Amino acid sequence: MSCCCDFNGCNRGPNILAVIFDLDGTLLDTGRAGRYVLTEFLAKYGKELDVEKEEKKRLGMTQKESAAIFVKDYELPLTPDQFIEEITPYYKERWADAKALPGANRLIKHLQKNGVPLALASNSMHKNIEAKISHHKGWKESFSVILGSDQVKSGKPSPYLFEEAAKEMGVNAINCLVIEDSFVGVQAANAAKMKVVAVPSRKEADCYVLADVMLHSLLEFQPQLWGLPPFDDWVDKALPIEPIHLSGLYVTGSLNETTGNAAFSLPDQVVGLYIGWAKVDTDKNLKILVSINLDHLPGFANKKIHVCFIDDNNEDKSEQKMEINLVGYIKALDKELTSTELEKLTEYKSVGRAYLDLPSFSYI
Repeated sequence: MSCCCDFNGCNRGPNILAVIFDLDGTLLDTGRAGRYVLTEFLAKYGKELDVEKEEKKRLGMTQKESAAIFVKDYELPLTPDQFIEEITPYYKERWADAKALPGANRLIKHLQKNGVPLALASNSMHKNIEAKISHHKGWKESFSVILGSDQVKSGKPSPYLFEEAAKEMGVNAINCLVIEDSFVGVQAANAAKMKVVAVPSRKEADCYVLADVMLHSLLEFQPQLWGLPPFDDWVDKALPIEPIHLSGLYVTGSLNETTGNAAFSLPDQVVGLYIGWAKVDTDKNLKILVSINLDHLPGFANKKIHVCFIDDNNEDKSEQKMEINLVGYIKALDKELTSTELEKLTEYKSVGRAYLDLPSFSYI
């Protein structure tokens, strides 16, 4: 059964006693790093990357499955094993820069602090999982079980990764919640008879067909709806977050993802209504309200960013560059807000005006 983001009235069934996370695209933004690697690698062989094809085809695959198809598609003079051996150093260099997705650190720390058993189950090889999480303080220690597809009979969409994770944690499958970003991961959770929350990229929007709940980002996750301890870090109407930096924006009210550095640098999961700070050219930091919306419709790949100056001094800022730091999260957005509509959100402008003066929402 599929439900909306707040899933009022959903029948959750048995209480959740343990949580199993996917890694790539769920906790860690490795997708864009991967595109850089593939582009650089193919250039050695005089080939160009077909980004659309790769994103649709390769998500959720094991490394060996992906390598075999990649070598064939691009007619590379390599065996799949040679391809893996040659490209792995490129990936390792990029993994060091892969950032945690919004809400990932918050959720891991919260569950770990409250004694909820956590597992990591990824279609990546175990040694690569270890390499990726080594760059994130406290991650390895937070997971009692870390499994790669090379440690089970077969990876997702087969249920073996999740079944083995539950077994090693000593928890029944029906008491496990899986958090995934890919359709094959959701399929695997279903096959393992576990509840599943999907936080998909735009290429994986079909997750809604099988997931119990589909969220825009982990910032929307509500533990108490699964019988888990609730968060206690909201400051009334706003949530302090790890700063999200945007550059390359101009004061035009909106930006199409395909035409600017700012939107291109954002993972799909950075959506919603935020408060933060903007530096316009050499001006001082200004308080802002920002809406970021992503179309999940087939054939669309637009991310719209609308910026509203909270204490606007009516100066003409058009065509001036902005450096933006989002420091607070207010709510999810189910549909795009136009600049005009955003200007009318006086309630949220008031939140930003008051809260951005608090130490929790400062940015230096």
